[in-house]
Parts: sequence; structure tokens; C-alpha cells
Amino acid sequence: MAESTAGFSELATNSKHFARRLLTIGENRLELLRVELQEEREGLLRAFLLALGVAVFGLLAGMTLSAAIVLWLWPSAPVAALLSLTGLYGAAGVCLWWRLTGLLRDWQTLSATLEQLRKDRACLEKVLA
Repeated sequence: MAESTAGFSELATNSKHFARRLLTIGENRLELLRVELQEEREGLLRAFLLALGVAVFGLLAGMTLSAAIVLWLWPSAPVAALLSLTGLYGAAGVCLWWRLTGLLRDWQTLSATLEQLRKDRACLEKVLA
């Protein structure tokens, strides 16, 4: 009977240690997730603000250049100048749209957290097998 009690006591102690380790691993993974979400949010905000600045100043520069080209070519071929600029801006828009869709297709959110969770699952499967 003493062996049974000692075995049960040892099993309970090992179970507590395992549960503590499991909770610690879970806590670490949640902390990693929180940090990664914060970094993603800050990076996304920074990228958005930079893109907004690029768009505003690019638009201003494009409008000024377009006005200068149209004024310069107005006496000889005003319609050709406007159509050329329209084609150029349309091609640039299509190129940027193509690059944006490629970027969104390859976007990986929370890759470090997911990779760590995969490693944890593989390690746990190895221990339990």
C-alpha cells in the first residue's frame, strides 16, 4: 500500500510539473503573439503613413509635371499630349496594381508565432508518442 501511495504521490508531482511547464509554454507563446501583433500594427501604421505621404507628394509632382507638359505642347498637339499622359498614368497604375496584388498574395502574418506553435506541437507529439 505504501508503494501505491508513493507512486501516486510521484505521479501527482510529475503531473504538476508537466502542467506548470505547459502553462509556462502557453504563456510564452501568448506573449510572443502579443509582441508580434504590436510590431505588425506599428509596421503597418508606419507603412500606411509613408505610402500616404508618397501618394500626396507624388500626386502633386505629377499634376505639376502634367500641367507643364500640356502647356509646353499646347500650341502644337494638345490632344496628343493629354492622351500620352493618360496612357502613361494608366500604365503606371496597372504596374502598381500588379505589384500590390503580388505583395498581398505573399504576405505572411504572425509567421514567427505560427512556426513556434508548430515546433511545440511536434515536440509534444514526440514526447507523448
